[in-house]
Amino acid sequence: MGTPQHKIGSGFGARSTADDVLDGIDLSGRLALVTGGYSGLGLEVTRSLARAGAHVVVPARRRATAQEAVAGIDGVEVDELDLADLDSVRGFAERFLATGRRIDIVINNAGIMACPERRVGPAWESQFAVNHLGHYALVGRLWPALAPGARVVAVSSAGHQLSDVRWDDLHFERGYDRWQAYGQAKTANVLFATHLDALGRDSGVRAFSLHPGAIITPLQRHLDRADMVAKGWIDEHGNVVHPDFKTPQQGAATSVWAATSPLLAGLGGAYCEDCDIAELTTSDEGWSGVRDYALDPDRAARLWALSAELTGVDAFSA
Repeated sequence: MGTPQHKIGSGFGARSTADDVLDGIDLSGRLALVTGGYSGLGLEVTRSLARAGAHVVVPARRRATAQEAVAGIDGVEVDELDLADLDSVRGFAERFLATGRRIDIVINNAGIMACPERRVGPAWESQFAVNHLGHYALVGRLWPALAPGARVVAVSSAGHQLSDVRWDDLHFERGYDRWQAYGQAKTANVLFATHLDALGRDSGVRAFSLHPGAIITPLQRHLDRADMVAKGWIDEHGNVVHPDFKTPQQGAATSVWAATSPLLAGLGGAYCEDCDIAELTTSDEGWSGVRDYALDPDRAARLWALSAELTGVDAFSA
C-alpha cells in the first residue's frame, strides 16, 4: 500500500523557504543530484542543499552557463546532460557510475512548459520526452548508484490536472496543444514516482512527487509577457504582483522537504505541496491537491512499461 494522501502536519507551509525546511538538518557526507540545478527553482535547491552540507551534482544541458551560475557555491560540480537526448543521458550516467560514488538524493527538477511543438528523438513530443522520459532513463541508469535510504523526488506541477496520460495519442500526432502536453508530462512525473516507490521500497529507496507552487522563473520563457500581465501575474516591469505566487526560495522548499524531511521516513509514493503531503481532489476549481488518476498504480505500471519500451531502459527488468 502507498502512503495515504493526507496532510501530516509538517509545521511548514506555502511561505516556508528551502532554508527554513533545512534548518537543523545536516547533510554532510550526502550526495545530491539536481537536474536543472543551475536556474530558477533548481538553483535555489542547489544552494540550500549545499549550505546544509551536501555535495551537489548538477547535470546541465548548458554546461558553461551552469558553471557560471553555481560559481562560488561550495560543494557543487557540473556535468553535461541533455534530457532530450538518450545518448547524452547514457553518457552522463556512465561517467557518474565510473566514479563509484553513491547517491542519497535525486531531484528531477529540470523541465519545459507550454513550449511550441517540437519533436525530439524518434519524433517524441518534447515536453513528455524531456520532463518524463529523460528523467525516467536517467534514474534507471543511475539505479546501481542509489544508496539504501535514498530519495528520488519528481518535480511535477498542479498542471497535472490539465491532462491524464493520452494513451491513444501520447505524442500529439493528431494535433498539438501545448498545455495538454504539459499536463500529460506532469501527470507522468507523478506516475513515475508512484511506481518507482513501489519498485524501490524493498531496496530502501523511496520516491515522491510534488507541486512547487506558482513562481515566476525561466520556466515561463515560452509564455507571452503581455498575457502574464493581463492575468495579473506580473506588472509591466516584470515584477511579480500576484499574491499567491511564491519566491524562488519558497518554491524550492517542497522539493527540499520531500528530499530530506525526517517526517517522511518510512513513507513514499506521495504527492506533496506546500511542504506537506497533499490531499486528493476532484474539484475543477482551484489548483490544490492531486488527481487520483496521477496516483493510480495500474496507470503507473502501464506508464513504466511503456517508458521502458520507448527508452530501452528498465532497472528492474528480469
